[in-house]
Amino acid sequence: MNDTREVICRPRWKGAWWFLAGLGAIATTAAVALWAVSGVCAWLGTGLLSVPVGLLSLHRATVRVHADARGLHVRTLLRHRSLPWSDVADLRVRLRNGNASRGEESRRVIAVLRDGRRRRLPLPLGWTSHDPDFDDTLDALRTLHRRHGTPVSAHLPVVSHRTVGRGWAGSLALCALLLAGAGLAARSVPDAGATERAWKSAVPCTASTPAADRSECLTFLPAVIERTELNRSRHDSSLLYFTDARPMRRQGVSDEAALEFRPGDRVRLTLWRGEVRTVAGDRHVWHGHIPGAGETAVLAAVPALLAGYPAARVLIRLRGRHRPDDEVLPSALPFAAALTVTGLWLLPLCHFYFAVPLGRPAALTWAAAGTLTSLALLAWAWRATRIRVPGAAGAPGAAGAAGGPPAADDGEADDGEVFVRARFLEPTDYNPHCFGTHIVLGGGAPPAVAPHSGPGRYAARPIPVDRLTLRGVRRARGSDGDTVPTGWHVAELDDGGTPVRLAAAPADLTRVLDRLT
Repeated sequence: MNDTREVICRPRWKGAWWFLAGLGAIATTAAVALWAVSGVCAWLGTGLLSVPVGLLSLHRATVRVHADARGLHVRTLLRHRSLPWSDVADLRVRLRNGNASRGEESRRVIAVLRDGRRRRLPLPLGWTSHDPDFDDTLDALRTLHRRHGTPVSAHLPVVSHRTVGRGWAGSLALCALLLAGAGLAARSVPDAGATERAWKSAVPCTASTPAADRSECLTFLPAVIERTELNRSRHDSSLLYFTDARPMRRQGVSDEAALEFRPGDRVRLTLWRGEVRTVAGDRHVWHGHIPGAGETAVLAAVPALLAGYPAARVLIRLRGRHRPDDEVLPSALPFAAALTVTGLWLLPLCHFYFAVPLGRPAALTWAAAGTLTSLALLAWAWRATRIRVPGAAGAPGAAGAAGGPPAADDGEADDGEVFVRARFLEPTDYNPHCFGTHIVLGGGAPPAVAPHSGPGRYAARPIPVDRLTLRGVRRARGSDGDTVPTGWHVAELDDGGTPVRLAAAPADLTRVLDRLT
């Protein structure tokens, strides 16, 4: 690609896109003609549905990206735009994960301008993690950029859902939506409590009860079950059908009640506020569920707790806003653990506080103890998700120049073998097919790559320490792949002229680099 002079990107299956565009135009024309002749509005609706399909296909068929010495030239159906190389600060890859088991992922090229704006190029477009056409085109674009522009990154930045450049608008919107749902549920807690108290205090209707007040008292009606219908679906209730459709044709009940009642059973229906609340027979009594204040309070607290997770993701992204866009951010799972423990004491408190009134001292003690526990866990989560930047270990030199105190001296290393969770990200002769998951240290033998956590050096491959030179230590990037945990660091090594990467937790990486001396 060093002799690249220009790059032209056209859509794949261009003929198929033109065929779909023509088919959409024909379908739209035919539908409009049939509507004009017959006057049936359904034909017009069919024509309106064909319009977006035709326009999308036409857009995909006419899109084109051309790169030359002057810059990037993007042509779509409605506009033509040019970006000089002097205005392009960097070319990045935007990664969207699909089916990981099949290696599916969407890859697009993002042009980052000098003023910070981003322009997504419609082409090239990759749909798998290993797409030679996409990789070759991207290499050619980066070659032209290096030749005629000034890239700010020497490596290829990859922005994914784990990196700084992902953005936090979606998480913020989800948090606001969950909080809105929690607020709506919280507003209904008093009404649910009033309904529950009214049901418990309702008395049977009498002859002197006014007609306007009969909905607030209990009305009893006799009925005979004609048949039952058991519904195994989760969304629909089972049904009881009554003889001669008196006092009604059917009534929804639970699956257990549909199994207990039999055709011919005489039952008594209890009506309150126009709904059947109880079906009582000789063998079984079914009670309709009336949500109480405690249940409604729990339903309000659940989305409020769930909103804490996207809020934590927004917080972590704000903490890392000054880091490079392709740098992997810490995981929000520590905050999820804190929220889970908070739910263990908050949800029962919400239920019992409204369903079974607690004494003021008991409620305050419960709330205070739970709040202190949650605050302690949130402080731990805040500390656990801090961004740990490698120290001054990145100076070029021998592998042992990483610095830092070793985890154990040479005598301890010789006494027994220690398996450290770490792995090389490139396939090498000592890491064929990237099979290694651990590095074994000590035992009087040189460090080796092992596909297991021990004990023993079965299938381990010795690491050629004399060939390795440390180039630098950095945080994980999006280009390192999803197999690297968010809290790990990556050491960039030179293996006899071939760059290799070694990933491990910060403390483990320092330990391994110290042993690679």
